[in-house]
Amino acid sequence: VSCPPPRAGALPEMTAQLAVCIYSDMFRRVVRQSKFRHVFGQAAKNDQCYDDIRVSRVTWDSSFCAVNPKFVAIIVEASGGGAFLVLPLHKTGRIDKSYPMVSGHTGPVLDIDWCPHNDQVIASGSEDCTVMVWQIPENGLTGPMSAPVVILEGHSKRVGIVTWHPTARSLLLSAGGDNVIIIWNVGTGEAVITLEDMHPDVIYSVCWNRNGSLICTACKDKKVRVIDPRKEEIVAEKDKAHEGARPMRAIFLADGNVFTTGFSRMSERQLALWNPQNMEEPISVHEMDTSNGVLLPFYDPDTNVVYLCGKGDSSIRYFEITDETPFVHYLNTFSTKEPQRGMGYMPKRGLDVNKCEIARFYKLHERKCEPITMTVPRKSDLFQDDLYPDTAGPDCALEAEEWFEGKNGDPVLISLKHGYVPGKNRDLKVVKKNILENKLSKNTENTSPAHKAKHEAKLDEILKEIKSLRALVSSQEKRISKLEEQMAKIAN
Repeated sequence: VSCPPPRAGALPEMTAQLAVCIYSDMFRRVVRQSKFRHVFGQAAKNDQCYDDIRVSRVTWDSSFCAVNPKFVAIIVEASGGGAFLVLPLHKTGRIDKSYPMVSGHTGPVLDIDWCPHNDQVIASGSEDCTVMVWQIPENGLTGPMSAPVVILEGHSKRVGIVTWHPTARSLLLSAGGDNVIIIWNVGTGEAVITLEDMHPDVIYSVCWNRNGSLICTACKDKKVRVIDPRKEEIVAEKDKAHEGARPMRAIFLADGNVFTTGFSRMSERQLALWNPQNMEEPISVHEMDTSNGVLLPFYDPDTNVVYLCGKGDSSIRYFEITDETPFVHYLNTFSTKEPQRGMGYMPKRGLDVNKCEIARFYKLHERKCEPITMTVPRKSDLFQDDLYPDTAGPDCALEAEEWFEGKNGDPVLISLKHGYVPGKNRDLKVVKKNILENKLSKNTENTSPAHKAKHEAKLDEILKEIKSLRALVSSQEKRISKLEEQMAKIAN
């Protein structure tokens, strides 16, 4: 609004014009144009919920739920080990206590994640220090499943985070209580990259960027790190990204910026936006409230909307991220009466585009799972292409070996104009190599001189230990034969 220049002696008129200018400027700033301003949430009716599920009570801040266009998986209470339920999406209503579970872990399951390139493959991390990868039958479980396709062993403490690579086939990242991140080639069952000595304390979250060339982590030492896993180096880091002592979360956005949630020194919940090129100061920081639940961020790269679900909260807040100040714009809050124990987030290809559904959550209560849809109100029944740009499909851009060789690939996009039609998923095949031989050859080919020296020192150490053990065994053999001779003499 441009204000006309005042006429001489027209002070009251000038004051009125000035007031109109100020008001209109404020109005323009307050009412920001956005197609997501009127997004509303709606909880499913009771008959569309999954009832009588004993959701896990383990004290770990993961989402406890993973969803894809075929199945919903929920970590549950299990006696004598760890288990999770896998239900076809249409299997709503009361779930029988005898319904088969996935139960191969010997300790509680802490995290689960569906493979983005195969809707029947799911990975689980557990208190028992292992990662397991499972292939679920096409129509769901018909009996208990206790034999995974592959067991990935390499962590010395519990595994609290598992997350698949967004664009490369059969590539899985895990992070454990040993403060180590391992990147696995699931197709061969081997740990190809091990990131040690980067995190001195518990890793709270790990997230891949859009093409899977970098990861960002949030750690108990209050640092957010951006890491190039193939070079095994920290690209950027920020100390005290949030000054509070409670857990932080960090995720990558589509433009390469990093979005974090955490707590201030005064225990207020905060969210912040960072540019990895310059992490001295945040692009934007917002204080929210003084609740103590950890904020789990779920991000939609197609619409640039971030949904924040606090553990123990009964609400989902959502924000749009744009190039205009203040960059993170509050949209709305969806509230219910019941607190959430965990939350699942459906990939875009699993949504109902005919109903203008832009997100769907699976909220975990104490004894049930409740779907919540987020919808943009539109009068037309036609496909809304501004709400549904081409989105990441189930095809991978790279093979695992190509990624390890240094190649990158953006997600292979699909159109949702005619809805998503799932294709046939191929079986996950694991061809185990001679891991020792392979590791040695890979390490000698691809690592820096410092890394080589480190590995050679480790190898020398192992060889010395083998030598001393052999000497010990031969001395014990001599001792045994002497004792046997003495026994023979006594017997005679």
